[in-house]
Amino acid sequence: MFAVIKTGGKQYRVAANDLLKVEKLAGNVGDIVEFGQVLAFGEGEKATIGAPFVDGATVTAEVVEQGKTRTIIAFKKRRRQNSRRKIGHRQLLTTVRISEILTGGAKPSKKAAAKAEAKAEKVEAAPVAGIADLEPKAPKTEKPAKVAKAEKAEVVDDISLISGIGPVLKDKLTEAGYATLTAISKLKKADIAKLDEELSLGGRIEREEWVAQAKELLAGKPPRAAVDKEAAAAKESE
Repeated sequence: MFAVIKTGGKQYRVAANDLLKVEKLAGNVGDIVEFGQVLAFGEGEKATIGAPFVDGATVTAEVVEQGKTRTIIAFKKRRRQNSRRKIGHRQLLTTVRISEILTGGAKPSKKAAAKAEAKAEKVEAAPVAGIADLEPKAPKTEKPAKVAKAEKAEVVDDISLISGIGPVLKDKLTEAGYATLTAISKLKKADIAKLDEELSLGGRIEREEWVAQAKELLAGKPPRAAVDKEAAAAKESE
């Protein structure tokens, strides 16, 4: 027995176990969907034609896949007007497998079975409360020592702690592959000359002793700028 259904503004002739691609339908893979707009059903001369739809007729289907069609490009050009327009579109599609063709207001069997299985799984998954579950549990406390350690490690590895490296220069060094103090501390003369030429630093790496500052910071010593500031403050107080 076949049926003619309407969905997404189109009509489809279907039969049981047919695979059909229709416009996007709400549902996940494995869900049962119903097509209530049935224009005709039957076989041969015994076919029933609706006006426009057959009362009490329903077609059920199982969602097999959610996907899209290939991209369709719409290109429009107006001659001598410097006007071009290009639009792409991918239609959302749902692939379904026809399950049943129901008449006379019959209820779908697969939908009821799916609900029963879902209900049984929910009952099995429900936890059983025991004595251990009823006992109050102590709240979890954070360990500040580990957090402080992580923050300290993050600050130490910041190349902006080097005296002479600001935000703009830090971004340039990061793009060049020198985003950490370890990388700066391992610079050789050839690397310094190459980096100085690429970033137009004018000899600042050696003049401001970036390599030595990076090694001091990795060793846990305070930044050079902070030391100079403290020395200047002490000199002014004298």
